[in-house]
Amino acid sequence: MKMNKFNYQGRGLERFFGPLEAKVMDVIWSRLEAVTIKEVNAKISEDKPMSFNTIMTVMNRLVDKGILQKKLQGKSYVYSPVLTKEQFLEEQSKELSYDLVKEFGSRAVAHMIDAMEQVDPDLLDQLEKQIEQWKKDR
Repeated sequence: MKMNKFNYQGRGLERFFGPLEAKVMDVIWSRLEAVTIKEVNAKISEDKPMSFNTIMTVMNRLVDKGILQKKLQGKSYVYSPVLTKEQFLEEQSKELSYDLVKEFGSRAVAHMIDAMEQVDPDLLDQLEKQIEQWKKDR
């Protein structure tokens, strides 16, 4: 599932989703079971009152995008994520990395290595180990 947009200025989930979509997904991913629109609306409205219809529209759009799935349970629809948060972030970061390397080649890789060194020098050691393992497995 490749997201159509990536927001470089966003933080966290807002790199992949709009602000309200990100809040909805945070609520849904924090739950252990499927949720109703009413439950998501109640949680989001703790910070700022939000219209039920707005939350319903956002959640149904996330279904249309393949991010959520819904099924009828009793008289209400319940929503659950197609992927866990970890699976989603893994898939998105992998797609983004592929796209960057495909488009920018070695420049993208060099910048990623520079970023690793600035963010966490231990990441370079992990990368080196991963490359060595990859070479062995080839």
